[in-house]
Amino acid sequence: VQLQASGGGLVKAGGSLRLSCAATGDIFASNSVGWFRQAPGKEREFVAAVTWRNYRRDYGDSVKGRFTISRDAAQNTVYLQMNDLKPEDTAIYYCALAPSRSRTVGDYRYWGQGTQVTVSS
Repeated sequence: VQLQASGGGLVKAGGSLRLSCAATGDIFASNSVGWFRQAPGKEREFVAAVTWRNYRRDYGDSVKGRFTISRDAAQNTVYLQMNDLKPEDTAIYYCALAPSRSRTVGDYRYWGQGTQVTVSS
């Protein structure tokens, strides 16, 4: 299984970005695709997750109402639309696969390489 995250960049506060996570390989044993982020000196934080089978979506409290996770099953791709970005959203964003719905870092078995998101004030 390989995950390729892309779409990060530099944006001003209030702006938007859309991240993509393309999955290849035997992903059918993995039901949940999650986005996490990690800022310098901080622990990795849950951002959002979506399940492949029944399209259930979960969000971290800090991004609710601003971020939207979606998936394109035909393309094995998951997106994270990020609106109204704030400087505190600055981090490396990672996508990952887990066998079941989860918000816990340790439950995710496969990780992408991360994409940098920087929000200037």
